[in-house]
Amino acid sequence: MSFQISPAERLRVLPEQFFAALVAKANARAASGKDVINLGQGNPDLPTPSNIVDKLKSAADNPQYHKYPPFRGYPFLKQAIVQRYKEDYGVDLNPDTEVAILFGGKTGLVELSQCLLNPGDVCLVPDPGYPDYWSGVALAGAEMAFMPLVAENDFLPDYEALSDEQLRRAKLMFLNYPNNPTAAVATESFYKDTVAFAERNGIVVASDFAYGTIGFDGQRPRSFLQTPGAKEVGVEFYTLSKSYNMAGWRVGFALGNPQVIEMINLIQDHMYCSLFGGIQEAAAEALTGPQHSVSQLVATYESRRDVLYHAFGEIGWHARKPAGSFFSWLPVPEGHSSMSFANLLLEQADIVVAPGTGFGTYGEGYVRLGLLTSEERLREVASRIGRLNLF
Repeated sequence: MSFQISPAERLRVLPEQFFAALVAKANARAASGKDVINLGQGNPDLPTPSNIVDKLKSAADNPQYHKYPPFRGYPFLKQAIVQRYKEDYGVDLNPDTEVAILFGGKTGLVELSQCLLNPGDVCLVPDPGYPDYWSGVALAGAEMAFMPLVAENDFLPDYEALSDEQLRRAKLMFLNYPNNPTAAVATESFYKDTVAFAERNGIVVASDFAYGTIGFDGQRPRSFLQTPGAKEVGVEFYTLSKSYNMAGWRVGFALGNPQVIEMINLIQDHMYCSLFGGIQEAAAEALTGPQHSVSQLVATYESRRDVLYHAFGEIGWHARKPAGSFFSWLPVPEGHSSMSFANLLLEQADIVVAPGTGFGTYGEGYVRLGLLTSEERLREVASRIGRLNLF
C-alpha cells in the first residue's frame, strides 16, 4: 500500500508513555500463568465508598443529566470543592473564578503547559517527577529544566541551584507534595520560599496535590494554597482519585489564580463539554458527605506501610519510611541499577515495581512500590525478595 499518513510533529516529540510500557510488561508476565504482585502502578485497589456509588446510581435517573452539562460544570460541584478546602485547609476560594473542573488531575496538568508556554519557554520540572508533566511541555513545544530532588535535601528542590538563564526563560514550575515518587512532604517554610521565588522571577507555580489527604504519623499534608500569596502566583491541582478511591471516575479540579483558571476553562471550552452530571453529583457527595472513609483509607495505607517496612527490615532492606502518598521509594541493592533490579524482581520473584529512572535521571538508584495490595500480599513481597539474598 503506497498511501502514507505522517503524524504531526507534536506527536513525534511526545515522551514514551512510561506507565503504559510498565503495564504491558506486567500483563505479559501474568498471562504466562505467573502469580504476579503488581506494585508498580499508582492504581488504588480499594472500592469507592458506597455513599458515592449510591449517589451516582440515583443521579443517573435524572433526565437533566442526560443532556449536555454546562461547559464549565455545575455550580454545586464547584461549591463542594470550595467547602472542602475551607474545612480541611482554611483556604477561601471563589467558586466562579478560582475553580475549574477537570477530567481528572492528569488532564489539567497537561493542559496547563499549553495554556502558558510557547516554544522557547522553559518549565521547571522536578527530577524525579510525574512523567506526564513532560508530556504537556512537549505538546507546548517548550523546554524543561530539571530540579533535582535528593535525599540530602529531603527531596525538595534547591532554587539556588538554578541558573540565571533558566530563571530568565522559565514561565512555569511543577511541584508535587506529597511527592510521587519519593513520598516526601513539603514544609510550611518551603512553600513560603516558593511563593517568594515565584514572585521574584515571574514564574507560575503548579502544585500537584493529588495525594493531599494522605499523610502519616499524625501529620496532615499542607496545601500550597494555605501559604500567603499563593493564589497570586499559582494554582493547585486536586483530584478525587486517591482520597476517595475514584481513579476511574476522572474527577479533578484546578484551584487558585483566577487568570490561570480562566485559561484552563477556555482551552477546555474548545475541547469538551463537562463531566456527566451524575458523576458531578456523586463527586459533590464525596466532598460534602461523611469523611470517615478518607481517614480510614489513610489508616489503611499507614498500616500497610508499617507492615511492609517491618518485613523489609527483617530481610535487611532499610529505607526512610514514606511521610505521605501511597508510595515507597526504596534504594536498590549494591551492584544493581534501577532497571536491572526491577527486571530481576519481575523475572525471579514475579513482583512488579517501577524503576526510578522512569521518573527522571535522579531516580537512578531507586525503585517505587505502591502500597496498593493487602498486608498479606505485602509480606509475601518481602518474603519473595528475601529469598533472592540481595541484602
